[in-house]
Amino acid sequence: MENDSSKKIEVSALNPNLQSRGALVVLERLDRSGKSSQCIQLLSHLQSIGCSAELWRFPDRNTAVGQMISAYLSNQSNLDDHTIHLLFSANRWEKRSMMEEKLKSGTTLIIDRYSYSGVAFSSAKGLDFDWCKAPEIGLLAPDMVLYLDISPEMVDACFPMEEVQKKLREYVLECVAACKNGRALSHFWSQ
Repeated sequence: MENDSSKKIEVSALNPNLQSRGALVVLERLDRSGKSSQCIQLLSHLQSIGCSAELWRFPDRNTAVGQMISAYLSNQSNLDDHTIHLLFSANRWEKRSMMEEKLKSGTTLIIDRYSYSGVAFSSAKGLDFDWCKAPEIGLLAPDMVLYLDISPEMVDACFPMEEVQKKLREYVLECVAACKNGRALSHFWSQ
């Protein structure tokens, strides 16, 4: 049986006009569901097979907007639901140019939580769904979104993740190969 870590990303030479790039892979799920651990393991696997990859998390609390979000999340400031939603979106916009540069240079980005979480969470709090999507229009659309559909009970029972990890790797490797072979970048909810 072939060792999974021996697999390499194959880049096609079929069309030299297509630009190789990194993949934008997003993992979404509830807090404490093992999502961050899966992101770290996926990053480690990609790097072990020679793929340039980085792990990013949103919110990014190191930016100017991220610091405002951090103050809100630690109960140091009180903001209206609309305001905090726009700040979360602005945090992603702060990083958009750098994300695009990284992807175009061939680096795969693994994102721990992205626009989907923000839209879902804010709309669940009663904000209009279309209003919640509007500030996300124009952000980079992921090449792949992996939603870890694991019930809190399964997480609490320390559900063995080996099979999940194996499947995640397979799906992501296919996506990374497609991007290396010239899949174009796209944008959210383009009209």
